Amino acid sequence: MPESTPSQDHVTDINTEKKPITRHALLLEANALIKSHEAYLAGMMADDVVQKNDVLVFRGDYFLDKDGLPTVKTTAVFNMFKHLAHVLSEKYQLID
Repeated sequence: MPESTPSQDHVTDINTEKKPITRHALLLEANALIKSHEAYLAGMMADDVVQKNDVLVFRGDYFLDKDGLPTVKTTAVFNMFKHLAHVLSEKYQLID
């Protein structure tokens, strides 16, 4: 029997390792990760998540100023949501 290539094994492993999760449970885990992260800022939290293909996209307050422009906190929130997408998209598939 021919051996599969490592890249084929990797793709299979990723797909089989993803666990189904509800939006509520995922947001609880995401917000726990946010609060325990060294870049956490007071008030930073994810209040919604959607799945776009294989990527989880987190949403929340971006701390825009009164004119709707980004602030220093905006970059921190963007980077945090990007971190969540990277870490949690590898683990979970939304089921609702």
